[in-house]
Amino acid sequence: MRKILRDNGLLIANLALFVIFLVAMSLAGVREYNADQLEHQQAAVSFWHYLTTGAYVEAVFENWESEFLQMGMYVVLTAYLFQRGSSESKPIDEPSPQDADPRDADLRTSVPWPVRKGGLVLKIYENSLALFFFLLFFLSIWLHAVGGARAYSEEQMAHGEAAVSSRQYVMTSQFWFESFQNWQSEFLAVACIVGASVYLRQRGSAESKPVAEPHKATGT
Repeated sequence: MRKILRDNGLLIANLALFVIFLVAMSLAGVREYNADQLEHQQAAVSFWHYLTTGAYVEAVFENWESEFLQMGMYVVLTAYLFQRGSSESKPIDEPSPQDADPRDADLRTSVPWPVRKGGLVLKIYENSLALFFFLLFFLSIWLHAVGGARAYSEEQMAHGEAAVSSRQYVMTSQFWFESFQNWQSEFLAVACIVGASVYLRQRGSAESKPVAEPHKATGT
């Protein structure tokens, strides 16, 4: 068990924090939702019912879509673009192991099975990280639209207006305001780590260059 925790500590810690904060968000959210319900002379709902509401679904996936878009774009952009001096960039003036063609790999070694298989399987595999994040992004934006349409429709009907479908909701300014307010913050955060890692250090972190390494040194 100790070896499992040591070898997978970063993943386990982040998943644990995700669960903690998701539960905390849900508990705070149901209180806020019920306060709004009572303010409008409507019945409060249970915690489990709240998890099925459009307001909750929208709140969760509105944030997830921006995270997955950020990571997918970051994976793609770092494959082609550079930032001199940043720990987040591939080296500019020397070959990078990430650019090596897997078709030239020695199949006698322990290479992943898609590399051994080749063809279409390898083509998908060598782009699978970006594909994974973009798949999650499109799934999240769809669920954002579904939950948002439900919440938007409840508000519309409370004011005597017609409900909308998910497709109609995507055409509203509210949907795009919700998306863009998260997307802009994600790319600002990425720009900060890319730029800050040129001049700032965190000893022991894989996201930082060695403390004594010069500012112009790029990548690892």
